[in-house]
Amino acid sequence: MLRCPWPWPKALHNVNCVFILTLTYNGQYYRQKHGCAVGSPVSPIEANFYLEEVEKRALLSWNTTKSLVQLLTRVTFAADSSVMEPQEIREGYLVKKGTLLNSWSAVWVVLSEDGVDFYKKKTDRSPKGMIPLKGATLSSPCQDFVKRMLVFKITTEKKQDHFFQASYVEERELWVKDIKRAITCIQGGKKFARKSTRRSIRLPETVNLAALYTEMKNQDEGVKELKLEQENRVFNHCFTGATVIDWLISKEKARNRPEALMLATGLMNEGFLQPAGDLSKEGAESGEQAAFLDETKALYYFADSGFFCEGYSSDEDVLLKEEFRGNIIKQGCLVKQGHRRKNWKVRKFILRDDPAYIHYYDPAKADDPLGSIHLRGAVVTAVDYVPDAKKKDIDGNLFEIITADETHYFLQAATDQERKEWIKAIQMVSKSGK
Repeated sequence: MLRCPWPWPKALHNVNCVFILTLTYNGQYYRQKHGCAVGSPVSPIEANFYLEEVEKRALLSWNTTKSLVQLLTRVTFAADSSVMEPQEIREGYLVKKGTLLNSWSAVWVVLSEDGVDFYKKKTDRSPKGMIPLKGATLSSPCQDFVKRMLVFKITTEKKQDHFFQASYVEERELWVKDIKRAITCIQGGKKFARKSTRRSIRLPETVNLAALYTEMKNQDEGVKELKLEQENRVFNHCFTGATVIDWLISKEKARNRPEALMLATGLMNEGFLQPAGDLSKEGAESGEQAAFLDETKALYYFADSGFFCEGYSSDEDVLLKEEFRGNIIKQGCLVKQGHRRKNWKVRKFILRDDPAYIHYYDPAKADDPLGSIHLRGAVVTAVDYVPDAKKKDIDGNLFEIITADETHYFLQAATDQERKEWIKAIQMVSKSGK
């Protein structure tokens, strides 16, 4: 082991701990103290060079005692490939609830083998916070917030809760699956490796709920979304529990109603189907295990549909909601440049066809759209530069939408692959939609 040979600067005297720097060479540890090496592969000159470099980095990056602790405890000189930084498993934008205040905001989240780091911005070098996964548990779907969909909860070993919200069902399922697997690997002392997992509900291994959900949403062959009236309220884009059971049997997904009921319950437990009316909500919340109701008065809807409930509907409402009639082609978070202040903010985008619209929302609220872009006849291209943009705010994976009336929108994806997917989807909708 190697102890620091120089006197600490006065600014660092409040650090009441001994920092130990470890040199790793070919899997062996060599002790070094005041420039005297033990073991031939690492010379005193090399060791002192390493120490001087660390001291420079410590002084340059000094802001708080915490930042110095993180720097010195993480510095490891490794020539052995077995000593590695934790593997990054998944990254992307999620909405997170504040730890102290009841506020929600979009953050950049990075899942590694041993924890979840979250950043205020993707370009930030230091995380805003870190959630250790050792001894943690994950709850999904999380029903703690009635008005928020697609929420999952991580509870740390010290019983601190962290709430995250995804943009759409498939995104939540990917995060939940990887976080659960990371926790399991930590408990078993194994390296992270993806493996299919099943919930406690006893469904056959061959059943793929995500694929089944996609089939159910198919506009031609799936479960039909209707406008239904019940108790002086109008439920839009919903269907009955009995309709779901009938569809599962008719498509030979189940042999009888009890089997179909088990599948429907699994879909609801995983958050693919949501209860809409009072009767279906009572079934979902009563008892130890949520129950899907095979009834004509029990209403449900797809988690990422355009469902809304109202007491009445005016002509103005009908015209406005025409924009939301199309199938959802793609959705997720992008960074968008504002039109007036030219600042960049994370927004949730939902792309629909026929009519061809892309709506964007505040991901922390996501009730009513902040705006919409009519894509009929629009042009979308990848760009390397955006006017009035600072590199510290935005850099890479940019693309531009130019509408038929020549309005320019600048957006940024998280990765180059994601940018390609968005451009391809928007090009398809702009040509085929109306």
